[in-house]
Amino acid sequence: MWKKLFLYSVGYTYSNLSRLFLRLFTGVMFLQLCIRQMLHFEEIVPAFHGFLGLSPESSMSLLLVLELLCATFIILGLLMRLALLPPLVIMCVAESVIMTSAAGAGDQFFNFEPGYPVMFIGVFIYLLLAGPGKISLDYIIGVHLIEDNAEDEVLENA
Repeated sequence: MWKKLFLYSVGYTYSNLSRLFLRLFTGVMFLQLCIRQMLHFEEIVPAFHGFLGLSPESSMSLLLVLELLCATFIILGLLMRLALLPPLVIMCVAESVIMTSAAGAGDQFFNFEPGYPVMFIGVFIYLLLAGPGKISLDYIIGVHLIEDNAEDEVLENA
């Protein structure tokens, strides 16, 4: 019975469903991280260094908006590969800040243990390579664009 169960299920994969699950799970986890940072904004800003010539408050606000948008796009599967790039960079910076922080957890504006960003980095790279799958807005829009392009070619050839 066990042999039949395992051998029978070997050929069946649910890659689109698994990509949907991983997209939803990762997007919700990243969204949760963003919301947690929003709730503790006043505590985080003093330890945050501004970038692009902006003040720490403006930089943190920009970062939170970017995280919120990217997490939403990842969940929806809309421009997902593009939406994965900023969080990938953010997690690389977070890991480097955590690993180089000599003062300990009190000096960090990222509220998690070392290794946590590496998990996000791994999942983001997988999703970047695998794509959003068929259960995504990217797929629906792509199919619609292909159908419109095919109709235009038929009209041009007539």
